[in-house]
Amino acid sequence: MPQTSSDPQPLSWQIGVVTVTRVEERISPVSWNWLVPEAAALVEQSRPWVDPYVSEDGSKLHLSVHSFVVQTPETLMVIDTCVGTRERSLPGDPNFGERLAAALPGGPDAVDVVVCTHLHFDHVGWNTIERDGQMVPTFANARYLVSKGELEAQRDEEDSESYAESIAPLLAAGCLYAVDSDHQIDSWVSLEASPGHTPGHVSVRITDGDDVGLITGDIIHTPIQLAYPTVRSNSDIDPATAIATRQRVIEEVVDTDVLLLGTHFGPPTAGHLRRHTDGIRFE
Repeated sequence: MPQTSSDPQPLSWQIGVVTVTRVEERISPVSWNWLVPEAAALVEQSRPWVDPYVSEDGSKLHLSVHSFVVQTPETLMVIDTCVGTRERSLPGDPNFGERLAAALPGGPDAVDVVVCTHLHFDHVGWNTIERDGQMVPTFANARYLVSKGELEAQRDEEDSESYAESIAPLLAAGCLYAVDSDHQIDSWVSLEASPGHTPGHVSVRITDGDDVGLITGDIIHTPIQLAYPTVRSNSDIDPATAIATRQRVIEEVVDTDVLLLGTHFGPPTAGHLRRHTDGIRFE
């Protein structure tokens, strides 16, 4: 059964002067066949480093849905807003909005920027809230950012419904901005094109001198894909491009000090890629 967050203290990391805080909506044990079928056969040879992210018997992936709150000296940001309160194929949590608000210095009205790494339902659900029978922006003073390619992409039925609830009201309110995939948000945070999962998918890079962090978005759903990047996600729209993106990112960050923050990784969520004699591990 799905489980909600019970950790009262969200995980937090410091990347130079930038603080990143993970706010969990829910962790759900899901079938490998539902999301990443090829990973099931690789669990045993990936132990023990993969243990935090799978069930004890290895039969399920523990899929985390969470937001990252990013605080720079200039800007308060929310990266992806999870599932929301509407019925979806992956359950949300109606109490998540309160947890997210509590993690925001100054509350929701203090948020300057909301980044949608892409427009799948589990990344945009709390973009809006219902007020007086209408869907309105949750973060009244924020600029919502999505890549131009993502906004223009075709959507399936589930994501079209999510678009109507979580994106169209932002357009009506004039607070959604279509930006380039390499858009620089402020002096420390920029977007980085990472297509394949969706056409305009972006990751989020945080840089302060030698300190670097990368919020993955959905280029990766399980750490097993870091060791075996050709393992495909069923939800990848363009699997070949998604594989190429994973391979590129892995080569760029392996054996470096770049902190990789997995958008669907449960605790400990963040780590480094290291080469070993038997392959790459997420540590």
